[in-house]
Amino acid sequence: MSQQYDEELEGATSTDATEQGAVDPSVDAPTDLPDDAAPAVDEEAAADAETPADEAVDEEPADEDADEAAPAATDETDVDAPGDPLEEFREALRAKIGDWFVVHTYSGMENRVKANLENRITSLNMEDYIHEVIVPTEEVAEIKNGQRKLVKRTVLPGYVLVRMDLTDESWAAVRHTPSVTGFVGHSHQPVPLSLDEVESMLAPAVAAAAEAEAPEQVGAAGATKKKVEVADFDVSDSVMVVDGPFATLHATITEINAESQRVKALVEIFGRETPVELSFSQIQKV
Repeated sequence: MSQQYDEELEGATSTDATEQGAVDPSVDAPTDLPDDAAPAVDEEAAADAETPADEAVDEEPADEDADEAAPAATDETDVDAPGDPLEEFREALRAKIGDWFVVHTYSGMENRVKANLENRITSLNMEDYIHEVIVPTEEVAEIKNGQRKLVKRTVLPGYVLVRMDLTDESWAAVRHTPSVTGFVGHSHQPVPLSLDEVESMLAPAVAAAAEAEAPEQVGAAGATKKKVEVADFDVSDSVMVVDGPFATLHATITEINAESQRVKALVEIFGRETPVELSFSQIQKV
């Protein structure tokens, strides 16, 4: 019975080893495996290994785009490098010390008052109180005798701008300058201008100077159109028609177009006023 028990135990052990997949070392492992037998962990590892390569491919165009964008930004910076003359003028205006005051002068004496006041500043040692004297001007196109030419006109006829620290001494130095009639505002308490008001008065001269220095740059950015004035005629003037079908008739100007050098006028025909359009060359002031 003991022998039978040993044989049964040996058979059971052999069967368990077979069921548990015990493999004889001498037997080679199978080389062909079914598709389903490929371990899932290998696919995930392969996916992980491929991901950095894909990301690297995606990142390369971004780097190229950044490299291409860099020169464009540099070019734009170079274009804006000269700066806007008016913006530079505004910044300089805000950085200046003192307040701006308006001084009233006799008509046509603006430049003489400027010269006289600058001489008094030096002679009275007022350089620390009176800093700047300006006659605001603008450049206009004037038509006279059929000829167009550029002339400088004062923006505020009869007025001069003075940048100063107001004290009793500086007030007296300005007020007692020849051809000065007084400050704008209260007699002894002038009212200073705001920076926006000063800018509006001085900006035309700054723009004209910038256009004269670099006309090609101003033209590219869009130059401001110059005002055109007519020195020969004015609205309501009585003129004589010297050429055309209305020659020898009198007319009254109702409108002037300086750009086209033409006027609209009322001509009396058979006792009735008739509106007509004439060129500058067809009329003569009487």
